[in-house]
Amino acid sequence: MGSIYSIVYQPADREYRNRSEDFIRVPVQQANLIAGHGIEGDRKAGHHAKRQINLLSREWLLRLKDMGYRIEPGQFGEQITLAGIDLDQMKIGEHLQLGATACIEITQARNPCGRLQVAQPLAFEGLNAIGVMGTVVTGGTIRVGDPVIRVQSVNGREGP
Repeated sequence: MGSIYSIVYQPADREYRNRSEDFIRVPVQQANLIAGHGIEGDRKAGHHAKRQINLLSREWLLRLKDMGYRIEPGQFGEQITLAGIDLDQMKIGEHLQLGATACIEITQARNPCGRLQVAQPLAFEGLNAIGVMGTVVTGGTIRVGDPVIRVQSVNGREGP
């Protein structure tokens, strides 16, 4: 079992003039996940059916800190950072329960993009996937510190 280490998002009602140095994210202690949409109030929510939530592992970030990367919440464009969950071992279609009710399905690995490269001081050569993307299967309120559980397969299919 793991836990939610951080939650950040990009408010839909905020305009950004210079996005060249940072992934601009606002840290919050709790957020509402909406099924089939993403984080309530997030600028990126609802735009991509398979890319509603961007997840990273705290342990992965700590390894990159030692290499010189910026690892403050949101600096890799992630929305939710998990502690104690090895996202590299997650398979497409697996589910994670966040908090009491929210459930996310892993849909794809996340690869580095040009926008991410601008926000980080080092090249991404040698880094494979940068976390995972997922969809919100079951909505609910999540909080920093909430438990995160890999949901076991039911009748050969992942799900809560």
